[in-house]
Amino acid sequence: MNLEQARFNMIEQQIRPWDVLDTDVLHLLSVVKREDFVPLIHKALAFVDMAIPLNGTPEEAQRLGQCMLPPRVEARMLQDLAVRKHEKVLEIGVGSGYMTALLAHRAQRVISLEIDPGLVTLARTNLQKSGIYNVEVMQADGAKGLPDQGPFDVIILSGSVAEVPSTLLAQLKVGGRLMAIVGELPMMRATLITRTSDAEYTTLQAWDTVAPRLLNFSEHSRFTF
Repeated sequence: MNLEQARFNMIEQQIRPWDVLDTDVLHLLSVVKREDFVPLIHKALAFVDMAIPLNGTPEEAQRLGQCMLPPRVEARMLQDLAVRKHEKVLEIGVGSGYMTALLAHRAQRVISLEIDPGLVTLARTNLQKSGIYNVEVMQADGAKGLPDQGPFDVIILSGSVAEVPSTLLAQLKVGGRLMAIVGELPMMRATLITRTSDAEYTTLQAWDTVAPRLLNFSEHSRFTF
């Protein structure tokens, strides 16, 4: 497989048509080698428009949230967050470290929380091999955030939740942004929340997608009759 041609096709055929037009983001996608963050067994899928399982079967990966999101979803989230060089980012769910690497190229510092110890090790190894050192990957329950190191300029949830917990919103700076995929199957919404004052937030839901659930986040109650 011609990797550079596959990368070019990914950008031009998947990502641009999804309204990702920020030239800095597109350049970054050509520089950060996605294939280096994909498990060897799935290397041929590195540029395919799909979620890639990181361990177990595809079904287990979907259930446990242990997958890389499709490239177009990661790119659109990165564009919408508009991370700047002076900003501190909190990522919930490190996965293989690919999205972490993209964020690190745009931010001053990234802290990523991951509940699965195997993924913590995988991401740390991938990031080190890629020469990215402004990142700290911690084994922790991301649903609680990291209040002792906040507030953050940017918080990103690399998976879906039923709703964004107030504990995470409280860890945003005024002017800070939080990105999450919110809702229930079959339709979820990419949700960008901006803290505009100590007590006020604005919410933008500009596009639809789906993603595996992040662990330990509250679900809506379901009643059966």
